[in-house]
Amino acid sequence: MRQLAILLPALVLAGGGTGEAPPRPLTQEQSAALRPADARLAGLYDNSCRACHTVKDSLAPLTGDRTLWDPRWTQGEAALLSAVLQGKKAMPAGGQCFTCTADDYRALIRFMAGRDS
Repeated sequence: MRQLAILLPALVLAGGGTGEAPPRPLTQEQSAALRPADARLAGLYDNSCRACHTVKDSLAPLTGDRTLWDPRWTQGEAALLSAVLQGKKAMPAGGQCFTCTADDYRALIRFMAGRDS
């Protein structure tokens, strides 16, 4: 019984209490295989975000890697959108997407952060 009392809180913490398995890091290959379902959004992603967000050495959070995105996600979508619009570290303002609207950026952020479903 004592073992169960110790194990139960650890299991709840490991899954965040949501019933979801904790996120696992993605490899560059797994990240590179991801694309937005919407063809137009996929084109914007391929022409701007993909070059950095699928390369670990770029220091950009890998697309779909919730271990990297979840801490950023806690800042809120508005803060993430602001970072894209203003630029952050090596990312230029607008993330090199010259035709993206604010809604496009929001959708791209949700996709890359693994929150588009």
